[in-house]
Amino acid sequence: MNKSLSDMQPSQTLAVQRAAFLRDGTPSLSQRRDDLKKLKSAVLAKRHEMESAINADFSNRSATESAILELMPLINGIDYLYVKLPNMMKPEKRHVSINFKPGSARVEYQPLGVIGIMSPWNFPFSLALMPLATAIAAGNRAMIKPSEMTPASSELMRQILQEVFPLDQVAVVTGDASVGAAFSSLPFDHIVFTGSTAVGRAVMRAASENLVPVTLELGGKSPVIIDKNHPLEQAARNIAYGKLSNAGQICISPDYILIHEDEVEPFVAAFNSAVSSMFPEGPSDPAYTAIINDKHYSRIHSLVEDARNKGAKIVETGINPNEAKNRSNTIAPTIVLNVTEEMAIMQEEIFGPVLPVMTYRNIDEAIAYVNTHPRPLALYYFGKDGESKLKVLKRTTSGNVTINSTILHFAQEDLPFGGVGSSGMGAYHGIEGFKALSHAKGIYEQGMRNMSEMLRPPYGRVAQMILKTLL
Repeated sequence: MNKSLSDMQPSQTLAVQRAAFLRDGTPSLSQRRDDLKKLKSAVLAKRHEMESAINADFSNRSATESAILELMPLINGIDYLYVKLPNMMKPEKRHVSINFKPGSARVEYQPLGVIGIMSPWNFPFSLALMPLATAIAAGNRAMIKPSEMTPASSELMRQILQEVFPLDQVAVVTGDASVGAAFSSLPFDHIVFTGSTAVGRAVMRAASENLVPVTLELGGKSPVIIDKNHPLEQAARNIAYGKLSNAGQICISPDYILIHEDEVEPFVAAFNSAVSSMFPEGPSDPAYTAIINDKHYSRIHSLVEDARNKGAKIVETGINPNEAKNRSNTIAPTIVLNVTEEMAIMQEEIFGPVLPVMTYRNIDEAIAYVNTHPRPLALYYFGKDGESKLKVLKRTTSGNVTINSTILHFAQEDLPFGGVGSSGMGAYHGIEGFKALSHAKGIYEQGMRNMSEMLRPPYGRVAQMILKTLL
């Protein structure tokens, strides 16, 4: 069966998976937990092969960084689902109005059926397999379309999953952007897409033709607000970590800084020191990740040059600028000063190791700037508890927030992860992920006798008395 399924078109695979779902029915708790254990075991068994495949696709990404940023959150997420699944699957008791008692109401979460997962290139395993783990926990079957830009990782993932699951339960569809477009047009029961806003719009349009609900994790320009007088060395270390992990190729990477106008120079010095500490050999450092391909390298370089040509000051940090040429598709950690709105770097998500710095005179200006732009996937605030922190949290809207650090909210398995507005729709991780890939079926169970029976025709004196009491 596996061989014949592997030769099928995606639409045929979907039909086979849906037929298997209807044939076998809702999987039990033990079945779901067994599948999660199998997935975890496969990831751990193939860890080093995964790290090697990622390194090949990026031309350089250290095994340690892949283990920390990609595989560790994935394993933690699977463990979380395994432990919490019994409570997630329990029916939820709901309130019943007095006129319907002694009836009862509850919500039961049942699998949707077949989930389509469209995953990106920046974390080719975790951003495919974490939605898969969530789909499995919710009792679904799944088809995955990974990015064509990481062919070694995509092929390894296909091999791993084919060894672990029958293809009528989990399947991987590889191919270029045209295959992805066709994939998004299939009548899945839900689609989980992670990627750019532009492609997310196309996926949503295609899904709407079949009325397929979508979870879109997109991205955008995630700001960092540094409150005045916050220790800049601490902020710079955490910002450098979030900005330069995977060379900034993270959807929640800090995209730009908002800092008080009096603190720009000391921040640049602190950031330079943090970069030098993290990557003592500059862009040649084995821990420093390369840009995924020539296209993205050229795109990031063009953003920097556009800013330079429009008056920005470009500061390459932590290294001798000439060292950036030692490895292909490597961009030095770069700060951009004196940025303005007409620069492309302030209009597009950077997705690279380049950090524009904007200034404010008071915290209200910083909040106003964030609020006049599309809502970001993440927002970062550095400062003490107080009025400024409360203002930022209450008056801005973003997917998630990390305070006094960066990107770490993603690793909190019990928090929902997702965007708002142009940065995304829906969320996964935590109970929110389980519910997103489940149907919340409301069930009302009538008691043997029920007050509502007295409110049926023919209406009499008792009905009028009940209405008078209730209304």
